[in-house]
Amino acid sequence: MTALMTGAPVAAENQVTLANWRQAPFNKWGFHHVNEIVPTAEIRHDPAAVTALPVAATPLGDVAVSAGDGGMLDFSGFLDATDTDGLVVLKDGAVIAEHYANGMTAASPHIFMSVSKSVLGLIAGILADQGVLDLAAPVERVIPEVAATAFAGASLQQLLDMRVGIDFDEDYLTTEGPIIAYRKATNWNPLAAGEQASDLRHFLTSLTAKDGRHGGNFHYVSPNTDLLGWVIERASGARYADLLSELLWQPMGAARSAQITVDRLGAPRVAGGVCTSTRDLALLGQLLAQDGAIGSRQIIPPAWIADITYAGAVDAWAAGSFASMFKGREMHYRSKWYVERPGAIGGSLLFGIGVHGQNLFVDVDRHLVIAKFSSQALPLDPDLIPLTSRWVDAVRLAV
Repeated sequence: MTALMTGAPVAAENQVTLANWRQAPFNKWGFHHVNEIVPTAEIRHDPAAVTALPVAATPLGDVAVSAGDGGMLDFSGFLDATDTDGLVVLKDGAVIAEHYANGMTAASPHIFMSVSKSVLGLIAGILADQGVLDLAAPVERVIPEVAATAFAGASLQQLLDMRVGIDFDEDYLTTEGPIIAYRKATNWNPLAAGEQASDLRHFLTSLTAKDGRHGGNFHYVSPNTDLLGWVIERASGARYADLLSELLWQPMGAARSAQITVDRLGAPRVAGGVCTSTRDLALLGQLLAQDGAIGSRQIIPPAWIADITYAGAVDAWAAGSFASMFKGREMHYRSKWYVERPGAIGGSLLFGIGVHGQNLFVDVDRHLVIAKFSSQALPLDPDLIPLTSRWVDAVRLAV
């Protein structure tokens, strides 16, 4: 593993490239060197206004979790089992656990995949509060270019909630079909010999197949979110990376600038391309734990956080495509956030999930935040997702 991208020149078998950067074991280097593989735009922070995260000692090594095979895992065993690259746990705004592996450091920007969607959900709430976005409006009112696509008639809120009747199979392991064209359009996959380059927005206008009505069951389709990135840039007149900097990254006091991948024409991959340090991801969670404020500065409208927490449709989630990964948990999905409703542990849990084990968990009642970067081999591991949920349960009870 240490041989990846070392040597001058790097041996062919150790090279991390556009063709393999999301595959194990190459993702253990690729996920925290994304800007060396895919073009990125900078999300600037303000070095003169950084929010400090104090450190407090809390022995999470005592937290044990069922491995699922009858055995138990301690803290170290859990980190190894889930291929953890970076972990920061905050309690009452202080760091109570921090861990790095696979070449990661506190300064490394790691991609958090579809947790990027949850970040967009916060930007959408801020812009809606400012009157820039009308979430009840059909998407073609803002982007007339999609009037002849399967997106036509879907409201911005339905796009936020993944309740759009579009026929798109988000199979991360397939080697053909629209999802491959999608990855090539976003600069995430190399083109085949002689293949003509596309771009994200052109790809979005090509999606015309429907699978039902808008406003139905939860149906996870990443292009829904990338279309919202186009909406946000069109409605605001600003680049998405600059909006993230202006509305979120600088106001919350991020310690480092972040990055977002872009296509060949500069369109941002808002559905999965944001890269940041583990501490800054945890700070984003802390912003939610503090009802959208840092100190006396209100950044996210409290009513938006309340809407995320309480306004989602449980029935739409239960009939959707992801409920089987969270068996026994009453949940909903609202504005790009997963929400586990109060159960045996008590209190709501807001979280974002990204493929290959990227996580941000926020227990507002307990003032607990868990930011976790990983380089798991499978995009959605049927064993590691419930293992992570059980470990989060154990930490919530322990603190």
